[in-house]
Amino acid sequence: MSLALATPHVEAPAPTLAPREKEALRHIAAGCTYLQTARQMGLSKHTVDAYLRRIRAKLGINTTAELTRLAVALGL
Repeated sequence: MSLALATPHVEAPAPTLAPREKEALRHIAAGCTYLQTARQMGLSKHTVDAYLRRIRAKLGINTTAELTRLAVALGL
């Protein structure tokens, strides 16, 4: 008879999004372009792009559809 020790499965904590990242995500999920989002947030479109790239990197997201699904899941 062999005894095997089971290691409890512990999930890594989910990365949190900064308030401005959430705001940019909300606009994109609502169908706004990067430029429209930038104007509404008072930013450059490059900053909006940086926020969304950061979200994609944190969560391993590749498409706008996945970003939209994330926004819905977060209640944005």
